[in-house]
Amino acid sequence: MTDEAQQTLDDATAVLHSALAGDGDAVVGTFDAVVDRAGLAGAYGVAWCLAATMVGDDAPLGGCALDFPDIDQADYDTRWVARFVSAYANDDADTGEALFGAAAADGLLPDCLLTLAGSTVATLRSRAG
Repeated sequence: MTDEAQQTLDDATAVLHSALAGDGDAVVGTFDAVVDRAGLAGAYGVAWCLAATMVGDDAPLGGCALDFPDIDQADYDTRWVARFVSAYANDDADTGEALFGAAAADGLLPDCLLTLAGSTVATLRSRAG
């Protein structure tokens, strides 16, 4: 594993620990630190890692159809998370990158990343319970 890959995993772990503790400010702070250190590409790597955590190790990538009832009525950040995780599940990094860039351009990336972290924690909790 490269140092960069290990750093991405460490950052994703820090995000999850903060999210598990319910500390949204720390989640955003970790992402801010990643952006300061590695730019938006670094934050994208952490987000992609969170999506991988949500999908899980046993899910085959590609050709997935995820069901998100009434997603078009959801808030921007919720729609973004559904589409970003779907891009990951379908092994579609181009769409993931486009979604990430659009959220950044819209000024909504911090909200989207916070929702992604919360959704990842909720998924982990549902698997454990």
